[in-house]
Amino acid sequence: MIAFVKGKVEEITEENVVVDIGNIGVNVRISAGTAARILRTGEEIKLYTYTCVREDMFNLYGFLTRDDLEIFKRLITVNGIGPKGGLAILSVMSADALRFAILSGDGAAIAKAPGIGKKTAERVILDLKDKISLEDTSIQKEIGQVHADTSMSGMDGRAVNEAVEALTALGYAPGEALRAVKAVKATEDMDVETILKLALKNMF
Repeated sequence: MIAFVKGKVEEITEENVVVDIGNIGVNVRISAGTAARILRTGEEIKLYTYTCVREDMFNLYGFLTRDDLEIFKRLITVNGIGPKGGLAILSVMSADALRFAILSGDGAAIAKAPGIGKKTAERVILDLKDKISLEDTSIQKEIGQVHADTSMSGMDGRAVNEAVEALTALGYAPGEALRAVKAVKATEDMDVETILKLALKNMF
């Protein structure tokens, strides 16, 4: 119904932001993660919105990126996860972190969200595991850009991908792992083991 709202931040709390869209203040429900990324009142923002209409309410839920909005819309298709639950999950983890948690079956990470128990977290994984893929993550999209980067043309694309995945498996954040791999100086026929060793040096 309403694709987005754009205007100045009039008021902001951890759960709600009032956006001035021309002398009209619009209440938009947001996650704590979104609230933390909105710097101050008076700031110009654009929020991609999901409209929830029920007999007793009309709410807008806002997100700073289309990616956050899309993962929210997938979340609320899960039985037991309404808009409030969707925001709760996105308050404790990013869209990419949620995808990694679902793909790896990490229900404990999802259950850290307020009001989300172990069984509900497991249901999220069960219902969404076949509906998302690693390619949907921003990290994988960045890896694709790295493959196309002429400064890394000497590297095998699969080796780059495997090196990032190996660093992630070691406990490094996906973004941190990608930055370390990108910092490796490219040479011809560089295999995954070599990339991994050099990337690990960049972690320190």
